[in-house]
Amino acid sequence: MKPNVVSISASAKSPKTFGDTDGSASVTLGDAMTCYKSWPHPTAIIADGPYGLGKFPGEPRTSDNLGEWYAPHVAEWARLALPETTLWFWCSEVGWAEVHSTLKLHGWRYKAAHVWDKGVGHVAGNCNGDTIRGFPVVTEICVQYVRETKLETEEGERVSLKEWLRHEWHRSGLPLYKTNEACGVANAATRKYFTQCHLWYFPPAEKMVALANYAKVYGKPTLRPYFSLDGKTPLTEHQWERMRSKWNHAHGVTNVWQEPAVRGQERIKSKGLKALHMNQKPLRLIDQIIEASTDVGDVVWEPFGGLCSAAVSSTRLGRHCYASEVIPEYFTAAVERLNQESSRRDRDTRSTRSN
Repeated sequence: MKPNVVSISASAKSPKTFGDTDGSASVTLGDAMTCYKSWPHPTAIIADGPYGLGKFPGEPRTSDNLGEWYAPHVAEWARLALPETTLWFWCSEVGWAEVHSTLKLHGWRYKAAHVWDKGVGHVAGNCNGDTIRGFPVVTEICVQYVRETKLETEEGERVSLKEWLRHEWHRSGLPLYKTNEACGVANAATRKYFTQCHLWYFPPAEKMVALANYAKVYGKPTLRPYFSLDGKTPLTEHQWERMRSKWNHAHGVTNVWQEPAVRGQERIKSKGLKALHMNQKPLRLIDQIIEASTDVGDVVWEPFGGLCSAAVSSTRLGRHCYASEVIPEYFTAAVERLNQESSRRDRDTRSTRSN
């Protein structure tokens, strides 16, 4: 099988767009900080930026101040994210440790840390134990964060979802046990939806609409609809469903991902047959996180594009990706890679139609 070699020439025009309504990508040569305001709101952000290793131009040489480096990006992600947005933050273990407090400060709530185990094959055969003085590292971290969503009370105070639910029901003047009657359950509403402890459970959309309707009929008269997200219009099921991050569960997948480092046809190489980007991610893992946290037609951000693996996956999976890359060599390779992907899709489409 021929190696996947890209020809690096003058940088392609930016931004470059690929695909169609069935899956697309827009890739910009430049700093993501200049792009965020023009990108549609994301359902998923796949951030595979500096690890603090000094391997790429502009990358800090240590992880010590990585939180400061990421802070402007994290703030923009928080400002433009939706309640349903999931952030997938790729890094080394120590790099993530330095950035976690910055993410938390900007309202990103830790969900889970996923370990990419590349296997013992990733260890060089001549690994010198006396030099490294430790076990060889064959892992990277991909950490899942979701938004810490807050809503405004009638008094203008921003509170968590579970606090807001309790506040809205108290506003109706009805006793708490009536929430069970409103939802048509024995005790699930008081035990799960309106508890203020760690057992709190996000109410299903149909139960939320039932609560709002019940409060409207039996609660105190009010000009502000009960459980209204904007204080003006009645709550709908669609609105409530979008108040938390999406999740499409896949049975049998854990937080340890055993997948070899990219090699073979998938590995992007320069004409010297050397790997062009030392940190290229397997498309199988990128597919996995995109499918888990988005639906067809959703928007994916890839602010540190590199070879734009998330953009490739998005076009294949029917999502719409917005990516940026500051290094012209990588940008040009990513454009060539996406051109190849577009050509493949066109061939598949023609073949399907002919059959």
